[in-house]
Amino acid sequence: MESEEVKKYLKAGSILGKLQKKARKEAVPGKKLLDIALKVEKAVKDLSSEGKAGLAFPTNLSLNENAAHYAPGKGDETVFEEKDVLKIDMGVHVDGYIADASFTINPSNEWAKLIEASELALENALSIAKPGAEIGKIGAEIEKAIKSKGFNPIQNLTGHGLQRYITHAAPSIPNIENNDDRVLEDGAYAIEPFATNGEGFVKQTQQSEIFEIDEPKQVRNSHARKVLEYVLENFQTLPFAERWIDDGLKLNDFQRKIAMRELMKAKCIKAHPILKEEDGKIVTQSENSIIIHDGKVEPLVK
Repeated sequence: MESEEVKKYLKAGSILGKLQKKARKEAVPGKKLLDIALKVEKAVKDLSSEGKAGLAFPTNLSLNENAAHYAPGKGDETVFEEKDVLKIDMGVHVDGYIADASFTINPSNEWAKLIEASELALENALSIAKPGAEIGKIGAEIEKAIKSKGFNPIQNLTGHGLQRYITHAAPSIPNIENNDDRVLEDGAYAIEPFATNGEGFVKQTQQSEIFEIDEPKQVRNSHARKVLEYVLENFQTLPFAERWIDDGLKLNDFQRKIAMRELMKAKCIKAHPILKEEDGKIVTQSENSIIIHDGKVEPLVK
């Protein structure tokens, strides 16, 4: 990894660390998730005085059984309540080099032990995430830690590699033991244990606010062309929120929805649906990113 790349990863991590502090202050019971997201996302501009910094993906604010990919959309009235368990997953990039991290809060403290399970799993995983560490053994450490607290890891959610302008790159880093004997090499990785009192398996819902470029191609609808051009110019291959389109294009709701439908139909973009455990179950998440270079490991959020 080149020294300039290292600097940009570390800068992204520094900004993300400040953003997490902002999110903790904003995420108080009684607030709408959308208001929390808007405040946090706006803060990125204030924290990115150096370099080409921006959001690596929409702010994920997933409540209770929703494990991941809940980004409040335009007009979302969902309110964060005292007993809710909220996963706050955020990413920052500097010139495309991404830091990705998350944490879980529960104001009533009813689910403190479940939060501890994912936090312990992350701590233990990071302790062995060294150059040459086997990926399967990292998953085994995560599973062991979560089960030691009496809960289950989410078996079909994983950590992942990070590449320039790519949030989910190879390799996948499991949250359970498997036989993956590949090893960590120079590069960037996000390790993210999910713990649950459910079965440990999430399913896709029909709802999505998060999208990503799949394969740019010609489309007939003029509004769809404008949306595609705007996304490519502003987000490249990074995930984006549908509501972000309103920030740069003067389309009404009907025009935007038709444009998005046309782009989905043409497979120019793909959706990232909300991922959900069984109704009534609770999921917690803890995540940090690391870079491996010159024989050493550095966490991006410190």
